[in-house]
Amino acid sequence: MKFTSITQLVELAESQNKKISEIMIETEMEIHNRSKEDIVEQMRNSLYVMRDAIAKGLTEEIKSRSGLSGGDGKKLAQYLANGHYLSGSTILEAVSKSVATSEVNASMGTIVATPTAGSVGILPGTIFASAKNLHSSEEEMVHALFTAGAIGLVIANNAFISGAAGGCQAEVGSATAMAAAAVVEMAGGTPTQSANALAIALKNMLGLTCDPVAGLVEVPCVKRNAMGAANAMIAADMALAGIQSVIPPDEVIETMYRIGCTMPMPLKETALGGLAATPTARKFEVEIFGAPLHKKK
Repeated sequence: MKFTSITQLVELAESQNKKISEIMIETEMEIHNRSKEDIVEQMRNSLYVMRDAIAKGLTEEIKSRSGLSGGDGKKLAQYLANGHYLSGSTILEAVSKSVATSEVNASMGTIVATPTAGSVGILPGTIFASAKNLHSSEEEMVHALFTAGAIGLVIANNAFISGAAGGCQAEVGSATAMAAAAVVEMAGGTPTQSANALAIALKNMLGLTCDPVAGLVEVPCVKRNAMGAANAMIAADMALAGIQSVIPPDEVIETMYRIGCTMPMPLKETALGGLAATPTARKFEVEIFGAPLHKKK
């Protein structure tokens, strides 16, 4: 493999005057012995699945079987269309699309796990919102997915992307970092700026617990996708403004790993702690499954 750290990835890109996405495409070609055209076309198909999931979540009456999620993406899109909102339109666009995608996942729709189903909305939301704002081409959006993939590859190999292994910081946190780096490249930023964006984004997700209510990837997961999308957009803007992360990205990733290793088991997707242990969450367990998921000792 061409790189195993963010430092190596950035050095490769900048020494060859290439984008991170180009380095990732070359890496994929080398690892899988496939043509560039074949690899890019596969990623293009993933982009189309993301596009369709967003459209489904924003236009159809989405509701999960549990009844815990559905319809919030549409509410956000309608709120944005009314023109009376507090945050910026591009951020709200990213958030609404992120929530819509996450709700499609919760309702058993077709999605692209980026990097997991629990964090599925962040990358599509930010890329499609940014593309609208930047007037990006489809090719630029496809390349942004490769940039995100490069960041995800480093995180997966040096830490974890599973909530069961490292808490939600490993799922929503990783997706947020991937998205921040990707949209920086879409906006014409440098590989170094993409690296700073991922570090800034991930730092603000450290310690995030994985505590799904009733053990389902809905509450608080869907709304955490929304916050991850907003975080990614702000981190990208900070990096594009020239702001650097004081702690290097590889050290931020290592920190996420250390935190995950010391995180108590009830906070790692077990539905034993955090929000999953609240009285309201326990009530939902009984309503959905007919009995509590865990017996009191």
